Amino acid sequence: MSLQDRLGQRTAAVNGAGVLTERIASINEASGAASQPVSAVPVSAIQYGRRSTRRAYDPLAAVRKRVHQALLEQLGPQLYDTVSDDAELERRVRDTLPEVLAKEEANLTAADRATAYRQILDEILGHGPIEPLLRDSEITEIMVNAWDRIYVERFGRIHAVDATFMDETHLRRVIDKIVSRVGRRVDESSPMVDARLPDGSRVNAVVPPISVDGAALTIRKFSAEPFGVEDLIRFGTMSERVAEVLRACVQGRLDVLISGGTGSGKTTLLNVVSSFLPSDERIITIEDSAELRLAQEHVLRLEYRPPNIEGRGEVTIRDLVRNALRMRPDRIVVGEVRDGAALDMLQAMNTGHDGSLTTVHANSPRDSLARLETMVLMAGMDLPVRAIREQVASAVDIVVQLTRLRDGTRRITQITEVTGMEGDVVTMQDLFTFDFRAGQDQYGRHQGALVSTGLRPRFLDQLADHGISLPLETFGRGM
Repeated sequence: MSLQDRLGQRTAAVNGAGVLTERIASINEASGAASQPVSAVPVSAIQYGRRSTRRAYDPLAAVRKRVHQALLEQLGPQLYDTVSDDAELERRVRDTLPEVLAKEEANLTAADRATAYRQILDEILGHGPIEPLLRDSEITEIMVNAWDRIYVERFGRIHAVDATFMDETHLRRVIDKIVSRVGRRVDESSPMVDARLPDGSRVNAVVPPISVDGAALTIRKFSAEPFGVEDLIRFGTMSERVAEVLRACVQGRLDVLISGGTGSGKTTLLNVVSSFLPSDERIITIEDSAELRLAQEHVLRLEYRPPNIEGRGEVTIRDLVRNALRMRPDRIVVGEVRDGAALDMLQAMNTGHDGSLTTVHANSPRDSLARLETMVLMAGMDLPVRAIREQVASAVDIVVQLTRLRDGTRRITQITEVTGMEGDVVTMQDLFTFDFRAGQDQYGRHQGALVSTGLRPRFLDQLADHGISLPLETFGRGM
């Protein structure tokens, strides 16, 4: 019988603290425990005033803690002397851990020993209990609401998992490990941070005082291999015909704005659309946290830098956009515009840097232009609204709207062309729209597809000037 069987499986969450207290009291009485009784709720559960009862401790937690401490005592001096990279650290840990584990926990079964071995490796070389979740290719998002509340997204659906951190301190240690790798920090003076993992996965962490129930961590995973256009076609995000239209727009140097809500797949689509950029052009990417993985060779990547502990040294997206204009770019790819950088981006699009790509948070193509207008006003320039709208209408050619549907799938739901101005209004026309009238199947999955509205785009003449042609049948109604 394993250690987990002997100590009992993790106590399930129950409604009402009284039931759990009675159960633990009976365990203490049956075992004849005369000293420290088992605590129903760890101290950290009360620290932030949460009302719900936290899960009981993992039976192997104490084992991992003792072995981990012994391992650090044995390897610590050596690490300070000679270790220069992660590969050397991993080799030493793997060589030393079996011996330490056998010495500290001689009574463990083979199954418990293998479990503890894997968990300790994840703790030292990885990210603790979320490391197996990071390795799971089916998981697209990891959401740590508290040290004992972890949820994941699989196939667009959110599920709770049994994995937990040992306590609040354990979670904070993992967060510090992640953010320190990219030269950032998170503490009471700077309680929010955006970072990334070595594979490019996006990380957001918040800690008290703004996070009432303790530290929280959100990781949006990136696949080991970047998605290509064939993958998005297979997922149903776009069709082959729409992919050809987007390819022609990018190669024809149209300015493309990708719009969508949080988690709708804007960055993934931007990465795929960026693959259509010619390999002989100089491309500069500008991002909050470097996530894009372009296959072209002539790529320069710029990344936002937060202020230091003294509040100095910040390099904003707007600073990076302005600097990129001095770097002789053929194309500028901005991961997301969310502030006054929109003004510089529009000016870049209107001053010879055609074919730029960017994303924005918005619910529809019309809303995306309104957001750009608002963000231009955030730049602090006293510009009339009509002048801003003329800039937007002149700069943006195509808006691609992404939506995360109720069945969890991410689809392109609109492709809209910006056609100009009529009075004070920016005019637009839908080229493709998603057919929601097709309904859903028995599993709740949408059966609709992106269909053409039958309108002839005005940008066909501009594409022809670059030697790119699209057959008119591509835009035939209902196709």
